[in-house]
Amino acid sequence: MTTSFEAGGRPELHDEPAAIQPAATQSRRRTKIVATLGPASRDERVLALLLKAGMDVARINLSHGNTAEHAASIAAVRRAAVERGAPLAVLVDLPGPKLRLADLPRPLDVKAGDIVVLGAPPSAQLPVNFPELLPHFTPGELVLIDDGAVELRVSAVAPPTVTLEVLNDGVIESRKGVNLPDTHLPIGALTAADRELLSWSLRQDVDYVALSFVRGADDVRELKELIAAAGGDQLVVAKIEKKEALTAYEEIIAAADAVMVARGDLGVEIDPAMVPIWQKRIIHAANLAGKPVITATQMLQSMVSSPRPTRAEASDVANAIYDATSAVMLSGETAIGCYPAEALRTMAGIALVVEADIEREGRAQQPWSAARTGVSTAISYGACEVAHRVGAAAIVSATFSGATARAVARNLPAQPIVAVSPNQRVVNQLALCWGVSPLLGRHRDSFEEVLREANDLVLANGYGQPGEVVVVTAGLQTNQSGKTNLIKAHVLG
Repeated sequence: MTTSFEAGGRPELHDEPAAIQPAATQSRRRTKIVATLGPASRDERVLALLLKAGMDVARINLSHGNTAEHAASIAAVRRAAVERGAPLAVLVDLPGPKLRLADLPRPLDVKAGDIVVLGAPPSAQLPVNFPELLPHFTPGELVLIDDGAVELRVSAVAPPTVTLEVLNDGVIESRKGVNLPDTHLPIGALTAADRELLSWSLRQDVDYVALSFVRGADDVRELKELIAAAGGDQLVVAKIEKKEALTAYEEIIAAADAVMVARGDLGVEIDPAMVPIWQKRIIHAANLAGKPVITATQMLQSMVSSPRPTRAEASDVANAIYDATSAVMLSGETAIGCYPAEALRTMAGIALVVEADIEREGRAQQPWSAARTGVSTAISYGACEVAHRVGAAAIVSATFSGATARAVARNLPAQPIVAVSPNQRVVNQLALCWGVSPLLGRHRDSFEEVLREANDLVLANGYGQPGEVVVVTAGLQTNQSGKTNLIKAHVLG
């Protein structure tokens, strides 16, 4: 089934081309896929196709649309996931202090050398959503509109306006983003609107909250404190997309629960040639810290309007997987594109092919494997070593908080990681974690009961056969976080 747009802008579904088939079963894919929901993917039939193709995380981009639309999307994708019996994380992405143009009467054609004026709506030639930031501009600084499609330079600052000289021919349209790679703005990552959207998001019972335009670890800690104060247990994804964040990326990763390499704004803030270098650095640092990392933006951009990706896009996805990203993300491809299911199926197919190559060739020993660690982390590494030595069918992590499963995944084992948790939130959140297949268990009173349940779930879900060995990590004190202290090689039966 494919999607195109009617004149009114709503997606129209068509039969799926028979030639497009999943490359292999999704249960063996280790790299997770984040898909952004939008007009092209709100229909429950499309959501079912996305889940069938392998969507692990549904992203709700709060920069676009309204909360009524987003609430309907969350409810619909939750229903579809339950019907399919698929673990699914829902991630809301807060807009952050993104400077944008307001609505313009008409697109503005500009030529190099033209003079334009930013100011407060509605009277300014180019009204912006945060006119209170204009006094912080400085003459000579660069201003980029629409991801750099139009470059300008500040020539004069006279609050409440800023005068800019246009540096190249182009068209300026409503609602386009305004990037300031040279300007330091004295604002935090959370605006008043973000706080309202956060309260709404927590009421929707989402699993992750992504924080945009993070500048430092304090931004992340502030959001986590707000979630905790509201009684929430959502995890925080820090989006690294500001030049300022690159000076503190390790501290940001340490403070966050997960991180996103948000290459769109990052590629405007810094030299585009540096983006792949920083992508590799951030992925490596996240793996060192044992935190999930999402590689995002324009991964299969041509599939917004084409049923096939470019060769360069396929290579982009593949390289992120070779770098051991936890997840790859689709944005416009699934939110507004004509081929949302095909884009997801294509990304899953690339992941399967690359992962098969990694499995054949072997992955280099990870640099953190010999480091001194705590008990749970050491147990998790030991489980991977034992699984390798005995040729285990899977590594089973009995986990209450999800931390043990994430610690196992940090070692990138060849075996599937089956995480069994009695906590539905943890099951949802582990859907983002590399290599982890999360399953919902029950609260058990003893290790023997945990082991029997794990045995039955592994067999029932096809992760092993009777007589095969699985390596189990668990705690002798069940249903407690941070108590993993046991490895057991168990014969399925």
